[in-house]
Amino acid sequence: MRYRLWVIALFLSLAATAQPAYDKKRNIFIITTDGFRWQEVFNGADAALLRPEFVKDTAMIRQLYWDDSAEIRREKLMPFFWNVIAKQGCLYGNRRWNNKVNVRNFYKISYPGYSEMLTGFTGNRFVGNLPVVNKNTNVLQFLNQQKDYQGKVVAFSSWNVFPYILNERSGSFDVNAGYEPLENSGDTAALINRVQTYITDRGNTRYDMLTWLSAQEYIQRNHPKVVYLGFGETDECAHDGRYDLYLQKAADVDRMIGALWYYVQTDPFYKDNTTFIITTDHGRGKNPAAWQTHGFWAKGSGEIWLAIIGPDIYPGGEIKEEQKIWQQQIASTISMLLGEEFEAEHAVAPPIQLKSRELLQASLNGTAQ
Repeated sequence: MRYRLWVIALFLSLAATAQPAYDKKRNIFIITTDGFRWQEVFNGADAALLRPEFVKDTAMIRQLYWDDSAEIRREKLMPFFWNVIAKQGCLYGNRRWNNKVNVRNFYKISYPGYSEMLTGFTGNRFVGNLPVVNKNTNVLQFLNQQKDYQGKVVAFSSWNVFPYILNERSGSFDVNAGYEPLENSGDTAALINRVQTYITDRGNTRYDMLTWLSAQEYIQRNHPKVVYLGFGETDECAHDGRYDLYLQKAADVDRMIGALWYYVQTDPFYKDNTTFIITTDHGRGKNPAAWQTHGFWAKGSGEIWLAIIGPDIYPGGEIKEEQKIWQQQIASTISMLLGEEFEAEHAVAPPIQLKSRELLQASLNGTAQ
């Protein structure tokens, strides 16, 4: 009798933790905002950084983003995250609850971070933030080779190094990065291209609003099934020591993601079958002396966060369970959510053990353990 009960308990435990079957008809958007700290995601504006050396008008920024309550602060900064994702999806990485999302690579800078995130592999070879072709296979390349997703993968990034990170030279899928013009015809695309030609202070990172508009135009015209969207101004403003602009750019990213989510939920092609995975490439220094920078020398640079919302995602909100997730698990998680198993010539980290809506329904029916 005891043996039978033990077998039943083991079966229920395995059933509760096993990955559910995902649908190949799904769509997925991978969205990143460069170098944005978990501290602001979960706590809002940092009082230690609301100082004249980092903020030009402290009274105005406090009026916009400050409150004594961390819960109110974070909602003022990122209302979509905390009014929508926190109710319909999951937010990982609040270290207050010992819930951790970590970078595996040693360097804690952008190129290795994005490569780790999208290839599922962390190597020892150092590649700085330079236009060097990535030798490792990324999950976007892999998905573009699968029957259900071939020709339906695209990437847009504010940072102009992304064609190298994603190895666009292989010609496997389109990557629009930096101030690269849109190739598709149409009045909106032509207007975006014209605006970009008038920008004289071009750096390596395009204005995020232009990246978002370019992606939105492409998505509405072509309805890709797999989209990568990379914002970059949060990192640029942090390196410039402008905490006020860093907060404003984060608020802009939240609004743009919210508008994109509204669009996919009102478009029949995407409605109720599209998942958003939102994260960052690296953390930043923890204290006022180091928040502007990141790298292996700056403590806190390997601490990141992850948000997921979609039809298959358990609405767990802010995850407060003790847990450790690695950045390199994101690639195989992306393919898993589309019903595919990411394979490459190099090792690939296993997917994140996600709770699904199937588990929620089972709990409501009283069958989950």
